Order: sequence, then structure tokens, then C-alpha cells
Amino acid sequence: MTQSIRNFCIIAHIDHGKSTLADRMLEITGTIDKRSMHAQTLDTMDIEQERGITIKLTPVRMAWKGVELNLIDTPGHVDFQYEVSRSLASVEGAILVVDATQGIEAQTLSNVYLALENDLTIIPVLNKIDLPSADVERVSAEVISLLGCKKSDIISVSAKTGENVELVLDAVLEYVPEPKRLDKDANLVAHNDLSATTDVTKALIFDSQYDTYKGVVVYTKLFSGQIKKWDKLEFLNTGAKIEALEVGCFSPKYNPVGVIDEGEIGYVVTGLKSLTDARVGDTVFAGNQNLKTPIKGFKRITPYIFAGIYPVDTDEYPKLKESIEKLTLNDSSLVTENEVSPALGHGFRCGFLGLLHLDIVKERLWRDFQMDVIMTSPQVTYRLLLPGDKVQEYGRLHPELIDYQGQTCTYISVSNPEDLPKAGTYKFMEEPIAKVEMITPSEFIGNCMQLAQERRGTFIGQTFLDTNRVILSYEIPMSELIGDFYDDLKSLSSGYASLSYEFLRYQEDDLERLDILVAGERVDAFSMIVHTSRARYLGGRICAKLKEHIPKAQFAISIQAALGANIIAREDISAMRKDVTAKLYGGDITRKRKLLEKQKEGKKKMKQFGKVSIPSETFVNILKK
Repeated sequence: MTQSIRNFCIIAHIDHGKSTLADRMLEITGTIDKRSMHAQTLDTMDIEQERGITIKLTPVRMAWKGVELNLIDTPGHVDFQYEVSRSLASVEGAILVVDATQGIEAQTLSNVYLALENDLTIIPVLNKIDLPSADVERVSAEVISLLGCKKSDIISVSAKTGENVELVLDAVLEYVPEPKRLDKDANLVAHNDLSATTDVTKALIFDSQYDTYKGVVVYTKLFSGQIKKWDKLEFLNTGAKIEALEVGCFSPKYNPVGVIDEGEIGYVVTGLKSLTDARVGDTVFAGNQNLKTPIKGFKRITPYIFAGIYPVDTDEYPKLKESIEKLTLNDSSLVTENEVSPALGHGFRCGFLGLLHLDIVKERLWRDFQMDVIMTSPQVTYRLLLPGDKVQEYGRLHPELIDYQGQTCTYISVSNPEDLPKAGTYKFMEEPIAKVEMITPSEFIGNCMQLAQERRGTFIGQTFLDTNRVILSYEIPMSELIGDFYDDLKSLSSGYASLSYEFLRYQEDDLERLDILVAGERVDAFSMIVHTSRARYLGGRICAKLKEHIPKAQFAISIQAALGANIIAREDISAMRKDVTAKLYGGDITRKRKLLEKQKEGKKKMKQFGKVSIPSETFVNILKK
């Protein structure tokens, strides 16, 4: 019965104590015995344990006072916002955890907006009240201002010691509504709505994992009907048809049960070999074919940051291919396609949700598969408007035909500078703009504003959380955020400022491709799309770095940065000089001059025909963030 089920998730800014609170809940409800408990029990990946961050959402079923509780622990970092959005589509309530020592941070706001969009009941919880620096009164005032709740609604806890955690579980029973049902058009409605469907099985896939022995395992929230072992099911988006080989709940490991009932969160073992057949956000369906409408769940977040991944040793490409395929099975947000570079050989173009996501993927390739890789400069996805119908020419770049000033034109997406058409062949280029919120103590407002303006930011407004802390709102191009923006923000605010951003829109600007030429030859691995105002600075920096890392040759090497046909920065590496006159013992000066002239001619010829071989370590050093 759905009356005895409560589905909720824990949301918070990074490091505010979500996973620790989940640990105490598991302990208090007796879901895991004390012998099996360890810090961050729901963070199962080594990299999560070591970094102390949650990367993957983790569901678990608990029992409290005769009621079944389904909890989803979510990540706090902005790069893994897609994990949070998927969790919120599957629950009816959210516990908002705020650190009593730090107060509301950027991701706290972002997660609250997401929860309100999903019409969730929010239970505010202040954590870390056991710390001497905790300021319960100040932070409570911030939470009241944000949510418009009463002070009595806020529960003060210490997830570390377990103080008052039972009150949070009681609040979940009291305030979180029972699971929602579906009407005939697959819209979510209150449980007691009379239009709810009864003769179909519909479940939303909010996550999926690949298991070596079981194949694809989908994590589902069941909105109507029930799923039993051997039931015949269909995925409405991909059209794949399966038999449920096993159904179960999370304890927090896979725990097979006979049936998943309406309102419950569980898993289904599909036996499929590819995650593309069971996409996150798809609807699992069985029953009356006339009611075959997908659940209107969360919107899929698309990656805006792309980078090339290549093996350091070109012979290791088959191993890299296998490693990336395995990694994609357990990370549905990682987008990949094959790519060939003249300088780096065969590799992959990969789409990421942010720089931390990119860093995690690189580290997992090394840890799980012992793959040492070269990553090209991260790039965002740009949009170009080309005159005419270019569908055939740019078929793989997701073209979109529009009518522009009475002429048929084509929008194409470009994330790789190599795919950029020649200047003059397109009408304009647009770049993605992000809505950015920075929360900072008042004394650092000037520093943060200066940083945002240096990065081509447009000021939108500021709001004071209290007398000492302010929210700065900006619109900043995404290309400016994916470099060292976060590191600079932390440095300029002595570590106190926090950042949250989300894609807002595409905007036309003065953008061009910056090329790097070594000995007159373009090195595509260093090409990037830049704003013309920043081109000279970026080009000069790369040229200076390359001069340090490219070894000397028998002839002089020029390193140039170019915007189209214009050279905007240059460095030169002088030739290695061999003393050709060392064997001479006296004699006429003309003999010496003759040898030096011969050497000079040889160097000229070498410069004309010689090739500069750039060692792979140079790419690693230059392309390092």
C-alpha cells in the first residue's frame, strides 16, 4: 500500500554532511548493522571515499515505525547536478541539509530551486551543531528567509554524533506525502486523484548501471501497477523489449524481492548488453496499449564541455577504446564519438558536464584501466548559422533548418575547432552563456566582481543573505568558466566564496579559431575557439609554454599563434649549434668561413624540409589545466 511508503532524497551543497546523515539513518533504522558501517557507506566508489564527495546518486530502502522509507543520497557538486535532477523526479520530498557553520551556499540555492520546480515538500535540517563554530541563529534566519518557513520547522542535528536524527525520520513520516500516481495522459497527480490509471504498469528509469554478470540494471520508480520477475516489459523511448530477470530493492546492495509495487523504488535486471537500449529518463511500460504514453519526467541535461582523449602511446588505442566503452556503461552522462588527429592519432571526442566530471573520468581511466591519456583543451559547444541547406555536409553535427531574414539557413553545433567552417562562409557564431551565482562574504565583493568582469561577465544583480554575505548574479560565457575560474574565485575570496552555474542561452559574439603553428605547420591539438579580445593573451601564453617544452633541433623553430591569416603572437627556438670548425688547426680564415657557410646552407635546407616532432610529454604539459 502506498500509504506506508515515503520517497525522499537528501540535497545540500558539497561537504555539508549529506552522506554522513544518510549513514546515521541507516544505523538508526537498523538497515545496516554496526559491524558493516563505515564513513560514507553509500559512496561505494574508491574515488568517492578518497575525495570525500558523492559522484553517483545512491538509493536505499529503510523501515521506520512500520513505514517503508526510500532514500536517495545525491551529489552536491555543480557538475553532478544531473544526478540531483534525476533523483528529484523520483521522490515526493527532500531533506535540505545546511551546514550550521557555513550557512547557505551556491549549490544550496540551486538545489532548492530544483526541488521547488518538482513540487517537492522540503524539510530544512541544520547539520554540524556539535561544532564550536556553529551559528544556529544566523543560519536559521538564512533558511527562514530562503524557504519562508517557521523557525520551529527547522531541525537542528549533528549527523556525526546522531543527535536529533530520529526527529528527521519522524518529520519524513509526517510531512512527506505518499507517492504520486499517474493520470491517463501520464501526468503526475496526487495519490487520491480519481483520474489515476490502474490497468497499466509504468515506471520511470532514474538511473542505470552495467553489471558484468547481470547486464544492464535499471533503477526505477514505479508510478502505477507492479513489476514481478519474468514480466514482459517495454521501454517506450528505445522500443527495446525485455523480460525482468530479477527485481529487487536496495539495502543498499541489490536485494532481490518477489515484486515491486506501485510507489516503490527498486531495480530491474534487464539482461541487455548496452545502456543505449535502456536510457535514463525512459518509461518502462506493460499493459493496455491504448495508454502507451511516456511519463513526463525530468529533462535530460546535455553536456556543454568537450575535450579530445588520446592514448599517450598510440599503440594503446584498442585498450583506450575498450576502457571508454566500459566507463560509458556506468556513466550515462558521458558522450563519446571517434576522432582522428594528425598530431595525436586515433582517439575520442568526449562530452562532459563540467571540469570535475572531466577530471573524474580521467582519474577513473587511470585507476580502473591503467590508461594514461592526453586530454586536449576543453571546449564548449558553439552554434553557427550557415546560409543554405547544409544537412548533408554537416549531417553528424545535429543541423537545424531555420528561416533567417527570408533565406533558408542551417544552425549547426560545433565543439571541435577542426569542424569549424572557414571564416566568411557562415553568418555568425553563438556561444553558450551561463547564469552564474556566487555567494561571498561582503569583504570580497570587489574581488569577485572584478573577476567576473575580466571574464566578460554581465552583472545582473546582488542580494544580501544577511549583513555579511551576498549573492552576486552574473551572466558569463561558459568558455570563461571552464578554465581556472573556480580556482581564481576561491583564491580571491580566501576560500569562502561558492559558485553555482547553469546553461541559460546561446548568444552571438565576436568569436574566431585560434591556431598554433610550429615550424609553419598547424598543430590541431592546440587549436581553440576564442573571443577576439582574449586571443592575443591566450596565443602568447601557449607560444611561451611551447618554447619551454619543445626540444631544440638542428634548425631554428618558429612557434606562432594565428587568427585566420594574421599572426598575433610568436616565439622562436634557436638552432642547436655544432662547432664544425673544431677540427681545424690554424690555416687561412677562408677555410673556417667556408665550413660555416656550408653549415648555414644545410640549416636553411633543413628548415625548409625538416619536420618538428613534438614529444607526447609536451602535449601532456601544455594541455594540463
